[in-house]
Amino acid sequence: MDPAVDRPTAEPRRPHASAFDRLLAWRDRVLADATFQRRAARFWPTRWIARRRAAKLFDLVAGFTYSQVLLACVQLRLFDLLLERPRTEGEIAALADLDGAAVDRLMTAAVALRLVETRAQGRYGLGPLGAPMAGNRAIGSMVEHHAALYADLADPLALLRRRPSPARSSSTRSSLGDVWGYAANDAADALDDRQVAAYSTLMTQSQPLVADQVLDVVSLAGRRRLLDVGGGEGRFAIAAALRHPHLQVMVFDLPAVAVRARLALETAGLAERSSTFGGDFARDALPAGADVVTLVRVIHDHDDDRAMRILVAAHAALSDDGLLVLAEPMADTPGAEAMGGAYFGMYLLAMGSGRPRTAARLIAMLRDAGFRGARLVPTAMPLQTRVIEARR
Repeated sequence: MDPAVDRPTAEPRRPHASAFDRLLAWRDRVLADATFQRRAARFWPTRWIARRRAAKLFDLVAGFTYSQVLLACVQLRLFDLLLERPRTEGEIAALADLDGAAVDRLMTAAVALRLVETRAQGRYGLGPLGAPMAGNRAIGSMVEHHAALYADLADPLALLRRRPSPARSSSTRSSLGDVWGYAANDAADALDDRQVAAYSTLMTQSQPLVADQVLDVVSLAGRRRLLDVGGGEGRFAIAAALRHPHLQVMVFDLPAVAVRARLALETAGLAERSSTFGGDFARDALPAGADVVTLVRVIHDHDDDRAMRILVAAHAALSDDGLLVLAEPMADTPGAEAMGGAYFGMYLLAMGSGRPRTAARLIAMLRDAGFRGARLVPTAMPLQTRVIEARR
């Protein structure tokens, strides 16, 4: 008998724990100890820390409930009603077709979340978090569409165990994937108007949240022609053209979406200064002749291979010394780390493709695609979008 066969298999060597690792392990054991937790909650120097962490942990548990209170307020158009004037529970009940007890329950929740405030004479007015929602269809549309995401997150382990499938069979289809019909779809360019309508409308409604921030920090002075890749119904291209009367704009998107963009550009009075192109930007060549290419909320929707094909195509389409503008929410945004790591990480998983990327990762991808001088440009609201510029 070969002694090598009988020799017991050696256990893999564990990596040596550093002093810092051991310190963290000790900290974890202390924080997990129930006796320590009770003492920390009673001892006045540590009491405020214990209470704050307990509140944050509870907010994680209760977060879905909070979001559903917000959704109910949006569905009732409550913020628009309160913008007109403060209202009593009775007035809200009549307008919302709810009984008094239901309105009382909802208003109590909305006040606690600072969406609504109590006012004199038993009335309710807008709270500091509800006021920005009033009249803002962009945010309201984003809130309402999250019903699809919540359906997919009802069983998060099932979502994590789901295997990606380009064929999008019934076993792998998600509620959010049905909204974003192009995600993980190798035949996206065959989608018809009905299949692109929902997400195209949503992107159009939410685009004002991003367009002004991008155009506020990107100089288009001296630029002649802008190509918006994955430009949807043309909302960003329209905003750019209206700011810069000298600028010609082009929109490239799936064929059914490009038709919608053509109509929107004509309605905006830009028929003579615009053109639209239909195709699949990961497979088809982009129209040439632009000295600015914009990718607004596009790259993070796609996995690395497809994202690199888009960047390479954008590089090929640009004129010499042309400018690339990449704008989207990014991972590791200071003060908004949970947005990238948690929210977009799970959102894009449910959608079926894409991943949140750091600015450093995107700059590296741009360099690999042939761009030079890539740099992060500060925006007013980095939670919503950050901007990277690069040159051909």
